[in-house]
Amino acid sequence: MSSNQVRPARPHTGLTDDGRRLAQVLTYARRGSRLTEKQAAAWERRRDDWWVPDEAVDADGFDVRGVFDDPGAPLVVEIGSGIGEATAALAAARPAYNVLAFEVWHPGVAETFLRLEDAGVKNVRLVSVDAVWSMEHLLGEGEVAELWTFFPDPWPKKRHHRRRLVGPSFTSVAASRIAPGGLWRLATDWPDYAEQMEEVLGAEPRLESLYDGPAPRWDERPLTRFERRGIRAGRPITDFAYRRAG
Repeated sequence: MSSNQVRPARPHTGLTDDGRRLAQVLTYARRGSRLTEKQAAAWERRRDDWWVPDEAVDADGFDVRGVFDDPGAPLVVEIGSGIGEATAALAAARPAYNVLAFEVWHPGVAETFLRLEDAGVKNVRLVSVDAVWSMEHLLGEGEVAELWTFFPDPWPKKRHHRRRLVGPSFTSVAASRIAPGGLWRLATDWPDYAEQMEEVLGAEPRLESLYDGPAPRWDERPLTRFERRGIRAGRPITDFAYRRAG
């Protein structure tokens, strides 16, 4: 995205004219930030190289590609990387790509560092700012080769459904950021969210499903703790795969 464009304030950092913090609906809930001893050591070792501080994102002229060793490599974005189970495995299989992973939970970021170290992966950078805002204001049209959204927060209570990530507004932005021919891969273990995903994604004119309905389970995606939790609870796992048309 052009570095000359003035970006609006990130969610929950903007103020009204009279100094009050702007009220905004987020698609995630922040959890505790206490690190285990092992996570804290990984945080100290790797945060300067593999994590993008919030203040860096706010800096004038910030370019997300500049945080990678090879700024010109194709870009994959993962939203909600959790503890990095999928991130490390999928990035290891794609050394020619840059992987930008969004995760606001710092213990998850630190745990991801450990998994990246174990896998010998160096092409991942983690960001803890709002992914919805970032997709719109840090990434340009057609800049994302592939987008991964695995087990986003389901916000199961009906009154919270507006917080779900995969809604019409975000889907429109995401579709514009995916390169023509690029893919958006999703998975959820909540049937009503799967129905919402299929309806919303199917209504986006820039996206076309690779399948007539849900996709087969993507065999490259490792079985994560979130998926195992859903399976233990008896919830069906639903995958989707959409391609950016044009």
